[in-house]
Formats: sequence, C-alpha cells, structure tokens
Amino acid sequence: MQIVKRNGNIEELNIEKIKSAIGKAFNSLKQEISIEELESLVNELNLYNNITVEEIQDQIEEMLNIFGHTDVSKAFIVYRKEHERIRNFVKQKQEFIQNYKVASNAANATIDDNSNVANKNIGTLNSEIHKPENIQISRVMIVNKLKELFPEFDSKQYIKDLESHIIYKHDESSFAGPIAPYCCSISLYPFLTDGLKHIGGLSASPQNIDSFCGMYINLIFAVSAQFAGAVATSEFLLYFTYFAKKEWGDDFWQYPDKVINCGCRREKTIRKQIHQYWQQVIYSINQPAAARGLQSAFINFSYFDKAFFNGMFENFYFPDGTKPDWESLEWVQQEFMQWFNNERLRTILTFPVESFALVYKDGKFVDEKSAKFVAEEYARGHSFFTYISDTVDSLSSCCRLKNKVQTKEFNFTNGNMGIMTGSKSVITLNLNRIIQDWCKENEGIPIVGNHFDSLKLYLDSILGRVYKYHIAYNELLWDMYDASLLPVYKSGFIDLNKQYLTIGINGLNQAAEFLGITCSDNNEYRDFCQAVFSIIKNFNESHKGKFNGHQITLNTECVPKSSGDVKLLLIDSKLLIGQRGASRNYFRAA
Repeated sequence: MQIVKRNGNIEELNIEKIKSAIGKAFNSLKQEISIEELESLVNELNLYNNITVEEIQDQIEEMLNIFGHTDVSKAFIVYRKEHERIRNFVKQKQEFIQNYKVASNAANATIDDNSNVANKNIGTLNSEIHKPENIQISRVMIVNKLKELFPEFDSKQYIKDLESHIIYKHDESSFAGPIAPYCCSISLYPFLTDGLKHIGGLSASPQNIDSFCGMYINLIFAVSAQFAGAVATSEFLLYFTYFAKKEWGDDFWQYPDKVINCGCRREKTIRKQIHQYWQQVIYSINQPAAARGLQSAFINFSYFDKAFFNGMFENFYFPDGTKPDWESLEWVQQEFMQWFNNERLRTILTFPVESFALVYKDGKFVDEKSAKFVAEEYARGHSFFTYISDTVDSLSSCCRLKNKVQTKEFNFTNGNMGIMTGSKSVITLNLNRIIQDWCKENEGIPIVGNHFDSLKLYLDSILGRVYKYHIAYNELLWDMYDASLLPVYKSGFIDLNKQYLTIGINGLNQAAEFLGITCSDNNEYRDFCQAVFSIIKNFNESHKGKFNGHQITLNTECVPKSSGDVKLLLIDSKLLIGQRGASRNYFRAA
C-alpha cells in the first residue's frame, strides 16, 4: 500500500510512523496509551492505496474523539497546525532565496531596497530574509505600547494607517522590533577621552593621528551597528586637525608641501600623508559592514563657515586644554573637499554625505570667503548639500534635516553638546494620499469659507495619531536605555533627550498637482505649501514638552524618496483608482 506525501511523492505506507505520531500526541500531554488500544485505534483507520498524509491525519483526529481522547485530539490538531505553519514559513523563505538567486540586481531582490547595497551576496540575503518578521514584531510591539500608554485609543489604528499607506515608518525592517534609534550626530569627545571602551571595544583613547584614524573607523562601524539610519560625525575634520597639529606642529597647514621623510626613496609631504590618512578612512567606511547586512555605514560630514565655527566652538576645549582655531580648520576643510571631489573621479564613493553650513544675513554671506569657495566647488562638479541659515541656532548634520541647536554648552565629559542631535524616530506622511482621502471625504474641495481650515482639521487628526505612534516608539527606546542596551547613549556620545521625533513629508508636489495646482513660483502653489507646512509646524510647537519625564521635541523634514515616492504612487493608483479625476474637476469648478 502506498501513501501520497505533501510534496506529491509516492512512498510505501509505514504503519509504525502512524503509531509514532499518535504516541507523540499522547506524550505532549504527558499521557500514555496502551499498546492494545493503540493497535485498536490504528486498525479502525480506513487505509487504502494512494491515501494522502492529510487524509490519514483527519482520520486520526476522528478516531481519537471516538475513543474518548478529545483532549489528545485537540493537541493533535494544534500539532498539525503548528507543523503546517512551519512548513509554510520554510516554503516562503525558500522561495525568497530562490527569487534572490535569480534576481537581476540587489534592489530587485530585497524587501527594503537600499542605496547602500550594491551586490547580491549571502550577507545581504541573510539580512533581508528576516525583514518581514522584523516588521511584524515592530508593529505588534508598537500596538502593545500604545495600549499601555493610551488605553482609550484604538491602538490597531497604527497598523491601519501603515497598511493604508497614509504614513510610512522609516527603517521599520532594520531591527527585530522598535529597539533602535533611527539616526544620530554624535560628539567625538568621549572617543577622545575613553576610546571605544564604553561601547564594547577594547581600544583606549587615540594618542596620535594614526590611532585616531584607525580607531575612528572602528567607532563608525560600532556605532552604525546600533542605529537604523545615518551616523553623523560633524567634528571629524576638527579632531583630525587637532591630531595633525600634534604630529606636524600648529602651523602644519601653512607648509603642506614640506617633505617629512627625508632620505627615503619616495618622498612624502605633509599633504600627501594627510591624503593617505583620508584614503584610509574614506575607503574603509565605504566598505561593506557585517553588522549592517553587508551595507556600508551611512556617514555624514559637516563643514562650517567662520560664523558657524565661532558660534559652535568658541567655548570648546580639547582634553589637553587647547582650543581649535579657524585658520587651520578652514585649510583642512577646503583641502579635504577638493581631495574628495577628485577621488570620486577614480571610483564611486557614496560616503560621507557632505553638508556645508553657511550664515547668510542682511542680504549677504557673513563669511564671503567660504561662500566663494562653496561656489567654486560646485563649479568644479562637487556634489554636496549647502545649509544656509541667518543664525547659528540650527545645524544640518544629515542630508536634509534641520536640527535646532538646543544648547552650545561645552563640558569636559561630552564635549560640544550642540553637535548631539538627530532623529530617533521618523514617520513620513504620504501627503498625496492624504490629500486624495481628504477630497474623497468632502466629495471635493470645500467651497464654503477657507478650504484650508478643513484641511487643518483633517491633517491635525492624522498628526495626533502620529504623535502617539512617536511617543510609543520613544518609550520603547527608553526601555532599551534603562536596560543598558544603548551604550552609545550611556557613554555620552549622544543624549536620547536631545534627539527629535521627526514627521516627514512626501508627495507634496503630487498632492498639489492632484488639486490642479501648478508647481511653480505662483501664489496658489505658495499658499498651498504655506498651509501644509504651517499646520505641521504649529502642531509640532504645541506638542513640545515631556512625556513620562522624557523630553519630546518634534521637527519636520521633506523626504527625497525617489524610489519610495514611485512605490507610494503605484500603491495609491491602485487604491484610489477613479477618484483622482472627480476630485480635480470639483476643485477646478470651485
């Protein structure tokens, strides 16, 4: 007699396997069945040629009930369902592996495609294959925390908002749950005083420019492994200059072509040696990192004009009591930017992402020399971000995010406190979808009174929910902190209270176009943008404060999600098909 297996294969029927399965069901409840009863139960089964595994198990359940073992029958049902779940899970993962193997590139093979992933390999595969489960864990933990913190709130609304795509949670899949902050800008001062000892490393503090560069690379990989997004070290060139002075004297930058290895076959100047150190650092941080699924670390550097430098570092002291000076840093910044721009002609170097901070006041740049250099670098084809502000009260340490400098305080434990910033959680609004839903709810744009008043009410209700989602995430991070699982914070590189809960905006122009507004320099478009940004800004301001003793500060960023934007548009086109034309016609008629 033969049996048909689940995979379609046909094998000889083995009665002993049936007896073993029944015996395991009894053992799971710590019960016993006599050999005689087991024989009687099996003899009652209607076995025939080419019977399937599922048919045999169905009969076993029925016979267990007939013989009065209802509790064992229930256990057998649970056993079957659990093994079915495992089979389906393994099948899903095997299909993922197979699809990954045949995919044309890494982006097509991943759950959450990332610009840092250039090649397919088992390291990336191993990271990506667990992401669906990471997302589910994260969502359940947020829902449970919402129930705990806001018992009157429908906590499952979080999943509804995600699945309806009115919001997007950044890097939801990176960790097994909401246990890691998103991005950060760290102070390098604890690194200068204690090295890597307090974040799990063995290295003591760097003593010279060689150990500084080598240990800095280790620092980047150690810190990046504990964050879902970018890590900014705005002070890297400031500290590099400090060690360069120790190596070659305070005026090294005035004699960059001085030979420092006389008598050697190949002469080396200060400039060439500096470039060699930079090669070591930059090429290292662009290498795949095991702790990030063989992605490279996402690193940001900041450059400052003289006004920013004075505002940020006028009260700064290195551990040996010396102070940084503008002239040497200015030379190092300009030399690095020109070197890095030329180095990118040799190979693709994604990181660091660069931001140059300039103060513009009373119709002109305060530091005209730095502004001229920035213009010259753009003319030379250099690709970097420029952050322009009229005061030194905020800093762009990431590629797009403005962070208010909450304090310029310096202390000999953490260094420059103003450097510590970043977003611990980012939730982006899919504004295109939100505007379309708003139109659908109102059967078009309201024509009585200011229609932006209606938009404010609608958007405020969503922002109120996003605020709760951020609070839940923040409290889960503090749970990790209290359990000493966030050593980067415990060791003083950054302060969890100083980081932002960020509300991102995506689809602003698409939302305007949906309403029939031309995205150009016109009053209608300006009014629309002003309305949206004012609503979010006023909400952020009104919700500053503390929750459970933890500082709450919200900010806003426009998210340049070129790939994500296309994904959201494709989803919206399916969910909202047929609604777009009606809403636009109503708006135009109004």
